[in-house]
Amino acid sequence: MNSREIALNIVSRVLDEGAYSNLVLSKELNETNLDDKDRALVTELVYGTIRRKNTLDTIISNFVKDIKLMDKKVLNILRIAIYQMHFLDKVPEFAACNEAVELAKSISEQNGKLVNGILRSYTKNPDDIEVSNGVIDRLAYQYSYEPWFIRMIYKQYGEKDGKRILSGLNQTPKVTVRVNNTKSDFDEVYDRLEEMGYDIEEGYACPEAVIIRGGRSIESNPLFIEGAITVQDESAMLVAPLLDLEENDTVLDLCAAPGGKTTHIAELLEGKGKVYGFDLHENKLSLIKDNAERLGLNNIEIKEMDATKIDSLYVSSADKVLIDVPCSGIGIIRKKPEIKWNKTRKSLKELIPTQREIMENAWQYLKNGGIMIYSTCTLNKEENEDNVEWFVNKHKDAQVEKIFLGSMDNFVYNSDGSLTILPNEYMDGFYIAKIVKK
Repeated sequence: MNSREIALNIVSRVLDEGAYSNLVLSKELNETNLDDKDRALVTELVYGTIRRKNTLDTIISNFVKDIKLMDKKVLNILRIAIYQMHFLDKVPEFAACNEAVELAKSISEQNGKLVNGILRSYTKNPDDIEVSNGVIDRLAYQYSYEPWFIRMIYKQYGEKDGKRILSGLNQTPKVTVRVNNTKSDFDEVYDRLEEMGYDIEEGYACPEAVIIRGGRSIESNPLFIEGAITVQDESAMLVAPLLDLEENDTVLDLCAAPGGKTTHIAELLEGKGKVYGFDLHENKLSLIKDNAERLGLNNIEIKEMDATKIDSLYVSSADKVLIDVPCSGIGIIRKKPEIKWNKTRKSLKELIPTQREIMENAWQYLKNGGIMIYSTCTLNKEENEDNVEWFVNKHKDAQVEKIFLGSMDNFVYNSDGSLTILPNEYMDGFYIAKIVKK
């Protein structure tokens, strides 16, 4: 199979069967013998097509009577072809067109003709696309989101930050790694990555981060295998240091898998104290275990737990508690663009009771004087500031402590003391609140 066929299979699995883009992509790439250049093309076509689906569908709708009646595979062939023509400079138009026609012909001769006709019509007048005239419709075409999502972001953040969010979530993410200070120091890791031929730069916001702009996959890198580095977004790297960890702290991480923050806490404790990593899904616990073993951390205990149900064993046991609660994931659209299409306004609201139950239980596990960090990878204020406000109003012994991590361009310090991180090319959208038990 060539790279466009593989991309078509993945896009179809994600958009038509609800598969996760990152998982299907890595599985498919592991099973092929494509060279690095073709792997990069598949990755670009998959993420780009999913990310820009709304824009692509608006274009296609200009040339067909009803896009909903089209064969799903043919529609995905068109989406991938038009993505290349509209958004990629490096791919020649004729190559994208010819490949698409051949793929459509393999379904039927008639489909080959249909795809050929649509793509040729598009290339004649690529700038004459008709879009509904409403402001939201224009934005939905320009940035490629569902209209309800744009209305929500604009209502919550206003136009200026709203546009930054819409644009930031469309950025291609860079790979960032966290240096494990218990195994190596920053300069040594940085020098070794450079010697291995990686194109790197120092972290954007975190002192322990290295940004990898180019080079081979990290999972097969000796530094990764020996546990000197771990892959983590810089937004998530900010969380563990905010717990103000002290030497023999007992720390509970209630929604821990795959263990990025759990292992970061253990690293900062330098092998002392105790970190409990809990997760609802037993199959995910092995991810935390594997990460902890690779990083050489033996102060982590891993257990299955439903964070929405209280476990009397841990009441008043923790100096610090981290709850990175299940959320709508809007902040990580850069990495999982299908979130744009598989969430609804209703599905966002349904998460809030679960988030609040976890907050309630975490508070019972915390000792007096302890710190609870509430974090999410969403930008929906109902799951963020509104939950924190609800919680503080309900618990008179809860006080939000002001977070300040320097004046980064994408850090929004909220009036209640919490921090919202706007997405950009370096960081996911994220939210962190630090609550002290008085």
